[in-house]
Amino acid sequence: MIINKGGVLGEEYFISYLKLVKNSLNCSNEEAYNITFSRLFKNDSDSLGEKSYDTFQRAYNQFKRDLFITDTFINDRS
Repeated sequence: MIINKGGVLGEEYFISYLKLVKNSLNCSNEEAYNITFSRLFKNDSDSLGEKSYDTFQRAYNQFKRDLFITDTFINDRS
């Protein structure tokens, strides 16, 4: 995947990417974070700029909240 380094990547982009990694590799949230950070940022938070990294952090927090809510809802229905 080619990323345009001239712009700030959006929160929805990162959430979608995290979901894709988690679902396709059947891994934990933390593993999805590490894989995504490695692939997109090359393990360097400055590689895509400070704003993109901050957006990635917010996206990861939202990703975890969304999954927590989904898991809680499913467990409550059981």
